[in-house]
Amino acid sequence: MGIEIGIEWLTLIMFGSLLALLMAGLPLAFVTGGLACVFLFVLGDARALNIVPSRIFPLMTNYQLSAIPLFIFMAAMLERAGIINDMFDVIYKVMGGLKGGLAAATIIASTILAAMVGVIGAAVVTMGIIALPAMLKRNYDPKIAMGSIMAGGTLGILIPPSILAIIYAVVAEQSVGELFIGAVIPGLMLSGMYILYVVIRSYINPALGPAIPVEERVSTREKIQLVGKMTAPITLVVVVLGIIFSGVATPVEAAGIGTFGAFIVAAIHRKLDWPTVREACTTTLKASAMVIWIMFGATIFVGLYVLEGGQQFVNDAIAATGLGPWGVLILMQILLVILGMFLDWVGILLLCVPIFVPIIKALGAAAFGLDSPDDLVLWFGVLYLVNMQMSFLSPPFGYALFYLRGVAPAEIPMSDIFKSALPFLALQIVGLVLCMLFPQIITFLPRLVYG
Repeated sequence: MGIEIGIEWLTLIMFGSLLALLMAGLPLAFVTGGLACVFLFVLGDARALNIVPSRIFPLMTNYQLSAIPLFIFMAAMLERAGIINDMFDVIYKVMGGLKGGLAAATIIASTILAAMVGVIGAAVVTMGIIALPAMLKRNYDPKIAMGSIMAGGTLGILIPPSILAIIYAVVAEQSVGELFIGAVIPGLMLSGMYILYVVIRSYINPALGPAIPVEERVSTREKIQLVGKMTAPITLVVVVLGIIFSGVATPVEAAGIGTFGAFIVAAIHRKLDWPTVREACTTTLKASAMVIWIMFGATIFVGLYVLEGGQQFVNDAIAATGLGPWGVLILMQILLVILGMFLDWVGILLLCVPIFVPIIKALGAAAFGLDSPDDLVLWFGVLYLVNMQMSFLSPPFGYALFYLRGVAPAEIPMSDIFKSALPFLALQIVGLVLCMLFPQIITFLPRLVYG
């Protein structure tokens, strides 16, 4: 028999060692899984190690998760085919005449991009390479330029087909389609808030975001021709999301159709060749493997924690604070924001959601003025997605900040990148609060679609 440790100490030791190893720069996937195996052996006996295959196997055989590599591949193909460059070019020329127009164009392009790409890094890096030099060349304020790229880039986590939503649905045992539909309005709402912020600030102070000079603007006829160039990829996105929303096919089947469509779109743009396909495959392999390994590691870690009585401990700890249902919800959101500063999104999901969702369910839908338990889980899921966007922008370890650092000009200091994220971080907090106060923002569309 293994060693007996009180759950309070165990919580401290498990999460303390997790944090320490992550600070040392070790990859999350192997830290969670490795630590879990060490603790399993210390706390239990050889038989306790059976928890490892028993937690991993259901994930390996989970049908919903096969949408992840498919959506990543679809995005990689579109990116390799140079469609993202074309798209920015179009929106940029159409909107360049407005003050702050290029920043607004960046956010709109990112929003459309989010509907093609479920992964954040790609969006921030691509826009950083294309849009940032374009804006700086036209004397945009670097902070507005960088902020709009990072904020727009994080929309990929919210707007379907988001990979995070697929994993959340699997962990919380919920319908992927409903979660996708629930995230549409909050996603567009945030996107609209970013655009308004950029445009209003540029109108108050035109030096921040000057309109492009008249000789660079294009005629209405050219604008129509430009938009014509974008029909193929946008049709693809509309078809994929339309299939999911109408309930014709599951998200996995839609992802398969999207992947096939990406080949066709690449062919239309004359970019379908072996190097393109090979590079897209490599990207997909790396990204999917990373996500799946983190899932394996974290699920064993949490499984062990729950097995040792962690779930009950967290329940009791939250009950002991004496907070009402709203207090508990706000506490959870704050915890997620704090974790978001240090951990990566898949890790946070797998560490927190299995523990948080049962607590939220126990509080009941009536406590938050919702009609049914299904609405409750859906609402909490989308709140979680909105919250995770903040983790990408929050210093000191927000991923988007570092993705942008990688492609921004060397003379821009890191402190400026941090500062440029703050106004958008504030907008995300406003968005989160709105979604909490008015659950209809989230539940309206799924109810319309699913009745």
